[in-house]
Amino acid sequence: MGVRGLHGFVGSSCPHICMVVNFKELAEHHRSRHPGGTPTIVVDAMCCLRYWYTPESWICGGQWREYFSSLREFVKTFTAVGIKLIFFFDGMVEQSKRDEWVKRRLKNNREIAKIFHYIKSHREQPGRNMFFIPSGLAIFTQFALKALGQETLCSLQEADYEVASYGLRNNCLGILGEDTDYLIYDTCPYFSISELSLDSLDTVMLCREKLCQSLGLSLSDLPLLACLLGNDIIPEGMFESFRYKCLSSYTSVKENFDKRGNIILAVADHICKVLRLHQGEKKLEEMLPLGPNKALFYKGMASYLLPGQKSPWFFQKPKGVVTLDKQVLSMSSDPKSKQEVPVCTHPESKQEVPVCTDPESKQEVPLCTHPESKQEVPMYTDPESKQEVPVCTDPESKQEVPLCTHPESKQEVPMYTDPESKQEVPMCTHPESKEEVPMYTDPESKQEVPLCTHPESRQKLPVGMDPEFNLEAPLCTNPEVKQEDPVNMGPEVKQQITMASDPEILKVARAHHVQAESYLVYNVMSSGEVECSNSLEDAMDQALPSQAFVYRPVRQRVYSLLLGDGRGGTPSLKLLWLGQEAGLQAQRLDTLLACFDLSFSREELQVVESPFQALCCLLTYLFVQVDTLCLEDLHAFIAQALCLEGKTTMELADLQLDHVDPRAVQLGTLLVRGLTTLVLVNSACGFPWKTSDFMPWNLFDGKLFHQKYLQSEKGYTAEALVEQNRSRLTRLHALKSVVCKACMKENRPIVSRRHWRSHHSGRRGRQGPSAHRTSSGYSRSGQGQHWRDQGPGSRQYDPDQWRRY
Repeated sequence: MGVRGLHGFVGSSCPHICMVVNFKELAEHHRSRHPGGTPTIVVDAMCCLRYWYTPESWICGGQWREYFSSLREFVKTFTAVGIKLIFFFDGMVEQSKRDEWVKRRLKNNREIAKIFHYIKSHREQPGRNMFFIPSGLAIFTQFALKALGQETLCSLQEADYEVASYGLRNNCLGILGEDTDYLIYDTCPYFSISELSLDSLDTVMLCREKLCQSLGLSLSDLPLLACLLGNDIIPEGMFESFRYKCLSSYTSVKENFDKRGNIILAVADHICKVLRLHQGEKKLEEMLPLGPNKALFYKGMASYLLPGQKSPWFFQKPKGVVTLDKQVLSMSSDPKSKQEVPVCTHPESKQEVPVCTDPESKQEVPLCTHPESKQEVPMYTDPESKQEVPVCTDPESKQEVPLCTHPESKQEVPMYTDPESKQEVPMCTHPESKEEVPMYTDPESKQEVPLCTHPESRQKLPVGMDPEFNLEAPLCTNPEVKQEDPVNMGPEVKQQITMASDPEILKVARAHHVQAESYLVYNVMSSGEVECSNSLEDAMDQALPSQAFVYRPVRQRVYSLLLGDGRGGTPSLKLLWLGQEAGLQAQRLDTLLACFDLSFSREELQVVESPFQALCCLLTYLFVQVDTLCLEDLHAFIAQALCLEGKTTMELADLQLDHVDPRAVQLGTLLVRGLTTLVLVNSACGFPWKTSDFMPWNLFDGKLFHQKYLQSEKGYTAEALVEQNRSRLTRLHALKSVVCKACMKENRPIVSRRHWRSHHSGRRGRQGPSAHRTSSGYSRSGQGQHWRDQGPGSRQYDPDQWRRY
């Protein structure tokens, strides 16, 4: 994560960059400088998950009640000293970082394999050095923080950019996270979450100014350094040979530094002593071995530039001349070139100015010094105003065009002659295409905005700005919908027109996404992509399917719902999401059950009280899909949910397990992934259930489930599983009856594992008529193919199921 090798370099080679600070003192200082303002810290939540997860047990599916308590304590500590927290979560994986995302997932798979090997060998949880974040931690943390009253936002791109932008724009106290990219962004101070002591509120601030002093760089050089070292966009190997060339010519190698540290020093030295000599004269591709990676490199550089920031390394060399009337000349010595140059006397200022010869007309024209580039550019006489104005050469037409001074920026910009009005209008550089485009004066705001050419009508249209997200989108009519798109989506959702046809619905989905109120819905509708990180699953266990395949039919029905939007028999999203009519809540629930293909169980589920209605829905789906689940598993799932209600956080933390069972680990993961799937379906269907009904701290505790699973395996009675509590026993039988009846409607009897063993010589997977569901890892749709190559075999996704519904 972040810049390759920079974290280790800062910690070992430049410890003076790390300064111990106290948040309480920083907040008091901030209030003295900004009376009436609230000290605010922007939190990169994805970087903090490991820090927040303090429970000792992590292998069994998550200690969610303990985790919620840990988050509450974290928020309470900062609130007590008057510091406001703003939490950002990753909402999208950018395509430029997809390869890196895949590499991390594959690496996680190898780590998970080692974890299961350890469990099978030692029958206990591995040490913290093998810690793996419980499934669903990120999404449930969002809802936990919102339940604690915290402002929680989900990004429309990688969160680090939005975190850095928010911190700079709102003059925040700082950024709390663990990503060296925050050392590269020119934004507010960066604080380490891993070094935070919650008791004292001391932590380490990583000072980018001191980093620059150590490396001899300026702040604007840091993006170049990051890209040459490698980051999430630029593969580390792209400049490997270049870095070693820098190291071989570096004369100040530090013996006490490691190889990585000396490479960073050598690359920084090359930037200072070689590249900077030609800054402003040569383009980077003329100084660096970019080759075919030029576009990717510039994209990596630009990814660090926050709104309103520019890089001195993006260079455009001005050139071109125009003709002027011949003037009386004399000669002068140019102090830079030491050469004699002709000069003429300016008729108004009476001062001598240098001249140059126009190669086409062979006439000499006066030069003026450009105020920004400090280079001399030719002048020409405006036929209307009779005034002399500087000119530049249009890189496409190769013709000279006059420059005018922009009234707000005071910078000189080229002019463009409108072929219709015959009037000259100023040009600006489009931020995406980097091409010069004409400006247009908005009659209402009186501000100038760039024009873009509509791809079909070929008309020039103004570009609008989304004031909330600073994203640009042309204010043009969608050629498919034939109406103005009020959503003003930015370039990060280029496929939105093809994925979702109704801009009003897309706008609602986007709002829910940004406010962290939904899960994956906007991703599906905007880009047609969803991500699922790794889960604690044993790839060697063929008796239990992967959670990705178990819940795939549900996801497929959700895709039909979100992208069909009333077509093919799917319910209307506008009705489900925005409708206020009586009876719509019942339709939303019907739609949710249809996504799980459980419409046949509506009557049974209606009699179940909250929050166990959601649990019974999920368990029914699981037991219908997975044939290797048995009655003992059902008892364990229900008993732990009932006993959880009466447990304190301390009691849950003090639970001790006889041993850790790998199958129970997978079952815990399977249930928690089911809860995240419920979040997706509930969001897509217009929230028929309260979100709190399926939050894990209300329904599931990993260690408690593991305890009930081991007890059930030993043959404990239902009464013993609910700890001799008569009320719980009654409810256990009622909930079990609901699930068993619903499963029987699908010809799926739930029987005891002891019954299996007496008939099948100890095999977990059942043989016989219903073996096609998941038995022993085989499915009806492909005999001999294992579960991890196939989806659940018994209830494959049916494209006509919405019509039946």
